[in-house]
Amino acid sequence: MPTLETTVDGLKLPNPFVIGSGPPGTNMKVIQRAFKEGWGAVIAKTVSLDASKVVNVGPRYAKLKAADGKEVIGWENIELISDRPFDKWLEEFKQCKDAYPEGVLIASVMEEYNQDAWCEMIERCQDAGVDGFELNFSCPHGLPERKMGAAMGQDPEILEEVCGWVNAVSKLPVWAKMTPNVTHIEEPGRAALKAGCEGLSAINTIRSVMGVDLETLRPEPTVEGYTTPGGYSSKAVKPIALRMVMELATMIRAEFPGRSLSAIGGVETGRDAAQFILLGGDTVQVCTGVMKFGYPMVRRLCDELLEFMDSKGFDTLDDFKGHSLQYFTTHAELVRMQTERKARQAAEKAAAESAGETEMVSADGDWDGDDFVKQSDGLARN
Repeated sequence: MPTLETTVDGLKLPNPFVIGSGPPGTNMKVIQRAFKEGWGAVIAKTVSLDASKVVNVGPRYAKLKAADGKEVIGWENIELISDRPFDKWLEEFKQCKDAYPEGVLIASVMEEYNQDAWCEMIERCQDAGVDGFELNFSCPHGLPERKMGAAMGQDPEILEEVCGWVNAVSKLPVWAKMTPNVTHIEEPGRAALKAGCEGLSAINTIRSVMGVDLETLRPEPTVEGYTTPGGYSSKAVKPIALRMVMELATMIRAEFPGRSLSAIGGVETGRDAAQFILLGGDTVQVCTGVMKFGYPMVRRLCDELLEFMDSKGFDTLDDFKGHSLQYFTTHAELVRMQTERKARQAAEKAAAESAGETEMVSADGDWDGDDFVKQSDGLARN
């Protein structure tokens, strides 16, 4: 019987499904609900030392629906990091670990370009009992004036320096969360791993404008008649996320074997998760999916992933992690392989004709009354 249990960077998880940082991990009540439902781990909403500058607005979400007008395929948010005091978060981290000592609780942290602030935050969260850290270098909106989030994660030099600060004081596993709003995601990923991070998380949301209301002529989501670009998520981003996860996993295998990768981007089914694991993910994060379907969806995710594994004869996640990476190559190599195959087929056809053999029938229109018997024999050849 297949098992979903896995150990990543020393963290023992009952399954690979992780609550991604955001509203589903916004306070102790919802984090404990996630553990109760059986999520493998929870990454809390991103915290910083000074929450006083974090002021969220409403509405702050916009949805892109399929042609039927019902199914949500895209989701934009202009939500900021946690607006709750850091000291309150430390209390709740302790309470969560007391209530669910086996639950894997990861703190998502984000700060300005200030070594003392980063180190203080890491040390105090450690003392509160969290199990690991995810460094938010990837929020695509809000607080760029403080050089936080993607404003930092788009600069590999700064990212490497900050990761170095964190790893100098952290006693726990550290994952760096990558922004997709770059040309080559391997560059910031490489910088984080060079600085000692145990793993990477990817991707965060894609900077976007959801659309314009053709009645009011205002972009959405509209706040006091105005808006700002936000982060795009949900199932529509999955192909982009798969590509970037593949690129990071390929880089990790070649340059940093043994480092981990937490895959994110539009996961709504166990089969979605299987694809990310096949492309190198150790764990799979879900955030928008929880906002669409609720915390109990983890049970369905587990059932569907186990069903896939059973159908393929896989007993553990390691049995198929990264299996599909071997099937990526360059376009030039695709041309070379196809050219060689066609040349072989042409040579085989010529050899058959010179030997007086008849080409094998491949379609009904190929049958020839003059060579009917030979063609029949050809289809019976071993």
